[in-house]
Amino acid sequence: MTDRYQVFHLTGQLDAFSEPVFRKVIGKFVDEGPHHVILDLSAIDFLDSSGLGALVQLAKKCQGYSGTFQVISNARVTQTVKLVRLESFLNLRSSLAEAVEHIPVA
Repeated sequence: MTDRYQVFHLTGQLDAFSEPVFRKVIGKFVDEGPHHVILDLSAIDFLDSSGLGALVQLAKKCQGYSGTFQVISNARVTQTVKLVRLESFLNLRSSLAEAVEHIPVA
C-alpha cells in the first residue's frame, strides 16, 4: 500500500465459499482508504458469479469514494469477466505497472 493506492494479491479461488470473507476484508480496507484499489487476480484459478458480484460491489464502493478500481487479470479471469461484459467496468489490466499508470496523480 502507498499513500495513493492499495494493491491486493489474491491466489486460489474467488467463489461462493471465499466471497463473503473476501468482500468483508477488502471492503474494510477500501473504507479506510486510500480509495484507489488494484486487485491482482493473476494467480486466481477460478472465478464464479459470486466472485464477480463481489468485484462489482467493490468497484462501486471505490467509485462512491471517488476512487478507482482495477483488476490485474489472467486468461481465465479475463474470459469469465468478458462473458458478462464487465471488462471495461472492472478495468482489466495486464500488469501492476499498467494499473499504476492509471491511478490519478492528484
